[in-house]
Amino acid sequence: MAAEAPAETPSEVEAARRVRVWAAAQQARGRRVALVTSGGTQVPLEARAVRFLENFSSGRRGAASAERLVRAGYSVCFLHRARSAFPWARALPPHGPALLDALRVHDDGDRGRGVHVAVGALPGLVPALQAYRRAREEDALLALEFTSLAEYLALLRAASRALAPLGSSAMFYLAAAVSDFYIPASEMPEHKIQSTDGPLQITMKMVPKMLSPLVKEWAPEAFVISFKLETNPSILIDKARQALEKYRHQVVVANVLDSRRTSVIVVTRDLETRLSLSDDEVAGGMEIEEKIVNHLELQHRAFMEK
Repeated sequence: MAAEAPAETPSEVEAARRVRVWAAAQQARGRRVALVTSGGTQVPLEARAVRFLENFSSGRRGAASAERLVRAGYSVCFLHRARSAFPWARALPPHGPALLDALRVHDDGDRGRGVHVAVGALPGLVPALQAYRRAREEDALLALEFTSLAEYLALLRAASRALAPLGSSAMFYLAAAVSDFYIPASEMPEHKIQSTDGPLQITMKMVPKMLSPLVKEWAPEAFVISFKLETNPSILIDKARQALEKYRHQVVVANVLDSRRTSVIVVTRDLETRLSLSDDEVAGGMEIEEKIVNHLELQHRAFMEK
């Protein structure tokens, strides 16, 4: 897996075509465009894979941010892990008893039976459905789905190149949890690894960081935001500044695992801005992504005016 992804596959070419046509329509409407990546990638351990290495992510941050970006006037290309959180679908409970308990079978007479939501069961569903329908009617949401690391990298390259003509009006909001390690196809066993062979020992290669070609080659005029998650708060800002220096993009949103839902630090070359939720804001249902998007929207606007 070279720093430049391999030759384009038919699916990558089709994804690039879809994004290019959609982006041109958004540009004609005068809308800014954001590419939001969301969810975790999967790395197979065998060619005919049974076992995988997962970078777990629910995709909640990416989905919540996509909703806020659409509300702020952006059109969003949502590059997301299959079956991870999806914008506005978050109003539904996870599959299982909670969802089934919220539904009722209703006899509609001549029209047959239908399914209704129990009164008070899903209070956020109606506004979520209304917002989703508006986004679809305005063509403000384009979804691309990945599962594996290879699919993610190919789609990121395709979408980035397709959005490059938008220049500084394009925002890249890279919230996906991307694997740092992989096994090259040439070193991967073909069949299922057998437990009878004894303890498992795996040697993995480093995944090249895609920020470098994205910033330098694929979309060099875009406004690019990456995310940095650490468990040790004492190294957080240094790590964010190292990323800015290495990749030369605009913003790192830095957060600590234990407080990521309520507090982040937005790091640029000149500033460090802490965004936090108060206890009253948490109790009122506000999400930190609302403050993140509001802050970054202003930064993006200033970036476009330079």
